[in-house]
Order: sequence, then structure tokens, then C-alpha cells
Amino acid sequence: MTPRWRLLLLALALAALLPAVLRVALAMPEFGAPTAALGQSVNALVPELRHVANMVAAVNFDLRGFDTLGEECMLLCAVTGATVLLRGARGERGDVRAGHLPGRPVILRADATVLVCRVAATLTLLFGISVALHGMTTPGGGFQGGVIAASGLLLLYLGEGYAGWRALVPSPVLAAMEGGGAVLFVLCAGLPLLAGHPALTNGLPLGAWKDLYSGGLMIAVNAAVALSVTGSFGLLLVEFLEETREPADAPASNEADHENGTMRTRT
Repeated sequence: MTPRWRLLLLALALAALLPAVLRVALAMPEFGAPTAALGQSVNALVPELRHVANMVAAVNFDLRGFDTLGEECMLLCAVTGATVLLRGARGERGDVRAGHLPGRPVILRADATVLVCRVAATLTLLFGISVALHGMTTPGGGFQGGVIAASGLLLLYLGEGYAGWRALVPSPVLAAMEGGGAVLFVLCAGLPLLAGHPALTNGLPLGAWKDLYSGGLMIAVNAAVALSVTGSFGLLLVEFLEETREPADAPASNEADHENGTMRTRT
């Protein structure tokens, strides 16, 4: 397809969407307008009906949980597509050489850098788990906690180097987390349907208000989202960082290579 045809398709798409965008924009309440009636109803009813203090989590995992399931499937498809496109000929071998620009000096990692990355990665992972666990009581939840936990994996890469990072972060584990979280979400929605109830119908104890384990079925849905998001973003990191590797069939250079904090000269 030529650039001219691409621009033409873009113009047609914008022309088709513009009326809808304008209608939504003009229908929005003015800046500073009172909270909508739906928000007031959620704040009044959900604490008694679901025993949760985080109204955003209640909306995402219960009131419109079926929409969240669709979003989870979209994330799964997007990450799968990106993985297929990026994997290419490099594969997932942990011993593939690091890419290096000729003439650029290779700087060793300082011990302080390694220590800071290890400490920061551990704290980031623990903070992400905490944010995910407290999704029913405080702002946060599975998606936010999953993104934070996955970002800790990048800190490990910065501190340990590629080979050490791949040894600590095996992609099959991330894939299992991504797929397992999605399957758990589907089960939470599908099992009530098999029993003749609406999707995501709660059948678990609701717990006490402001308790860590309040919300009934929302706890399982929140855990499913946390697992899937952590695995998804972790897999994306794996594929993006694979792009810094040289293909296995690339000719070896005479440049110094830095891997695992040591200098090595290729022959």
C-alpha cells in the first residue's frame, strides 16, 4: 500500500469518527460540574452490598466486570501479537551476544549500581504486590500492582546484565502468569453462567468492610488481573530487550563485550 492510500484511509477513518467524537465532547458536563448520579449511587450502595472501600475496584471487577474481562482479552491478544512480531530470528536464547556499536566504549557496571538495582527491584516488586493485594481497600488493584511489579524486572536487567536477567526471569513463567490470569478471570465469569446465574455472580463470603479479604469474588478477579498484567508486561520486556541482541548467525566482532559485569574480548 502506497503512502497516498494510507493517508486516504486515515482521512476516511477520521471523517467517520469525527461526528461521534464531537457529540461525546459536547455532551460532557462542564468543568467543575457536580458528580454524576451514577457515581453517587455507587458510593451509597457498594459499601453495603460488596463490603469494599475502593469504589473504582468495585466498578472494574463487579459492576462492569464483564467489560474488564474484554479488556483483559484485548491485552492478551496485543501482547501475543507483539511477541510473535518481535521474536523473529533471535529466539529466546540467553547466550546470544549483546549488540555493540563499533567504536563505542564498554563501561563496566559499578558495584554500587548492581546493589542499588537489586534493592530497588526487590522493593518495587514488594510494593507492586502490596498495591495489588490492597485493591479492595485503598486506591490500586491488580492492574496497577501488576504494572509496578513488572517494572521491577527492568531494574533487574539494569543491574544483572542480560544473561543474569534471563536466568532470573524465565519467559515460560511469565507466559504462564499471563495465560493463567486470563483463564482464572474467564472461570470467574463462566462458572456462574454454567450454574444459571449472571456472569461474575458472587458466591464467596464478602468479608468485612475495609478488610484485606473483602469483596468476595472480586478478590479472585483482582488476583487474575494482577497475574495477567505482570506476565504480559514482563513478556513485552523480554521481547523488547531481545532486540538488543545480535542474531545467532551474525558474524562475531573484535569489539569488547560487556556481559554480567565482566569484560570479554571476542575472537
